[in-house]
Amino acid sequence: MKNKVMAGLLTVAMAAAMLAGCAGNNSADSGEKKESYTIGISQFAEHGSLDNCREGFLEGLAGEGIKEGENLTVDLKNAAADMGTAGQISDSFVSDKVDMICAIATPTAQSAYNAAMDAGIPVIYTAVTDPVSAELAKEDGTPVGEVTGTSDKLPVEAQLKMMRQLLPDAKKLGIMYTTSEANSVSTIKEYGSLVEKYGFELVEKGITTTADVALAADDLLSKVDCITNLTDNTVVASLPTILEKANEKKIPVFGSEIEQVKIGCLAAEGIDYIALGKQTGKMAAQVLKGEKKASEMNFELITEPGFYVNNKVAADLGVTVPQELSDSAVESFDEITK
Repeated sequence: MKNKVMAGLLTVAMAAAMLAGCAGNNSADSGEKKESYTIGISQFAEHGSLDNCREGFLEGLAGEGIKEGENLTVDLKNAAADMGTAGQISDSFVSDKVDMICAIATPTAQSAYNAAMDAGIPVIYTAVTDPVSAELAKEDGTPVGEVTGTSDKLPVEAQLKMMRQLLPDAKKLGIMYTTSEANSVSTIKEYGSLVEKYGFELVEKGITTTADVALAADDLLSKVDCITNLTDNTVVASLPTILEKANEKKIPVFGSEIEQVKIGCLAAEGIDYIALGKQTGKMAAQVLKGEKKASEMNFELITEPGFYVNNKVAADLGVTVPQELSDSAVESFDEITK
């Protein structure tokens, strides 16, 4: 009888152990989906294109069932275009052990990955023009670690072709850029390799901080027939200043996306930053749900640019928009948004 009792106890113990083992296989460590998530969003500066990236990112997550206020907590911080602040934000997110960092723009993406790379926190970036130059991806597009996202690489040749159609007599093309932004340096090189094909001479003007913009704009505008704008965050944040000075001289300024055209740039062959953000949000959802690791996902980009034009600016500058371009516009505007 004693042996039977002992055998029964052993059977119960073995069954309990098996159940515990099964429970362990369903834990978060083995891929169980969490019921809620916390994402730290680090945005380098406050301006339309980056704001649209953030909006699109949250929309992309929501489309995958991860919704702020339901199963998602968002901690949003803005670096105000300061690299030191961006570093502090990244460190705070790592200290808080967020589930993911979403980094909007190249400087914050670099900062976030440097802070999170040894903490096991995935970083998903957006609005990074050249992830390879930013050392976030290898030459073949694969991630350098648990970091991936979307590129806002500009359609440089399409922009040059469009500018030549709108300004057939323009010769000197100016670009202002931040010398410390890897994406800007990369794009400047691409412009330099293509401008001659479209009959332009490139005039560059490098800056280091927002404080340099006003004087740099005066100098650049004295040398060029038109200006094209990059996705350079420091310059974009000061675009109203540049536009005001350019308008006084009747010099056209071209943008790199829709928001810049709304506020006074003549036109752009640019990308839709809300669409880019949505794409990023879908990638982030895969990582959060455990479907893929960030290190298993190459960075992505939007391949088709869209033409945007501000008819009010064209009229003020005396520029005629060819019917072919006008008909192809994704969106056109008849006023300037302040």
